[in-house]
Amino acid sequence: MQARMDIQKVAPQAYAPMAGLESYVRNSGLEPTLLELVKVRASQINGCAYCIDMHTKDARANGESEQRLYSLDAWRETPFFTDRERAALAWTEAITLISQTHAPDDVYEEVRQRFTDLELVNLTMAIVAINGWNRFMIGFRVVPGTYEPKKAHSAAHWALA
Repeated sequence: MQARMDIQKVAPQAYAPMAGLESYVRNSGLEPTLLELVKVRASQINGCAYCIDMHTKDARANGESEQRLYSLDAWRETPFFTDRERAALAWTEAITLISQTHAPDDVYEEVRQRFTDLELVNLTMAIVAINGWNRFMIGFRVVPGTYEPKKAHSAAHWALA
């Protein structure tokens, strides 16, 4: 597999708003572990190998268990996730698959019970961001496997999320 292009070098002005959105999400106050679960789950649905590689590594670096990561695609069948995480994962699936689900009322009501209005907007922005990154990474065939998480994440790191 070979990357088609380096989007950050080709169009830095187009890349910058995505990096800004990622920065907003990272500083939104949502739990980092929750954000990584959302990013991995959306990336699984979209089949984005680069983002799955990146965000499972980041999740592990932040203390996430192998058991939860391995069972993420079957989260409904496990006792490993909190009610808040379950609501976020259901919302992630509904928004990622919006053309199929149309964000059903029951999923919305469940997530509304677990998140404040601001948190729900921020969660939705996180889902929008990772779906955008997935489309860039898949479309331009960014090659997975070389990403290494850092202890203290820089702004440049999150720009590659």
